[in-house]
Amino acid sequence: MSKHYHFIIHKPFGYLSQFITNQTKRRKKLLGELGEFPEGTMAIGRLDANSEGLLLLTTDGKISEQIRSRKIEKEYFVQVDGEITTEAIEELQAGVEISLNQKKYKTLACKAHKLHPVPVFEARTKKIRDERHGPTSWLSITIREGKFRQVRKMTAVVGFPTLRLIRVRIGNIQLNNLKAGQIIEVDNLEGGLLQIA
Repeated sequence: MSKHYHFIIHKPFGYLSQFITNQTKRRKKLLGELGEFPEGTMAIGRLDANSEGLLLLTTDGKISEQIRSRKIEKEYFVQVDGEITTEAIEELQAGVEISLNQKKYKTLACKAHKLHPVPVFEARTKKIRDERHGPTSWLSITIREGKFRQVRKMTAVVGFPTLRLIRVRIGNIQLNNLKAGQIIEVDNLEGGLLQIA
C-alpha cells in the first residue's frame, strides 16, 4: 500500500488553493510556490484567493471526502465592516438566504458570536482599510458546509460585508500560531484528529 502524505498549512492572502491554474491572463500565486509537495497532493476544500488561514493538504482522496463532509465543523474568524449587531448575529445563526449559481440557497443553522478580545493576526500583505473609515468588528462563524464564498455572502446579506476572513479550525485541527505560508507535515488527518509527526 503506498504511503499517503498530509500537510497543514496557513494559506496566505493572495494564493489560490490549488497547484495548477488554467488562467493565463493574470499570474496567480499557487500552493506549490510555498514549498515542495509530493505528486498527487490536493487541497481539502478551498479558500478563495482573498481568504487566509487553515488549509489541509493530502494525497489521500478518501480523507479529503471525509473532511469536506457535513460531519466536520469549519470555524472562521471574520472581520466585518461596521459594529455588528446582536440581530445580525442571530440571523447568521438561524441561516440566511444567499445566492448560489444564480439560485437562492438557505444556509444551515450555524454557530456565530462576536469575538472579545479581538484576535491578533499578522498584518495582511494587502492593507485593509483603517478605523478612519468607521468601526469594524470580529466574529467567529462555525459552519458544517462550504458553499462558494459562503461566509462572505452570509455577512453581506445581514449588512456587514467581510473585510478579512481567516479559517482557524477544521474539526479538531487548529491554526494556532502557524504563520502565513508555514507548512507542517503530519502523520494523519483521520477524523480531524491531529497527530504531529
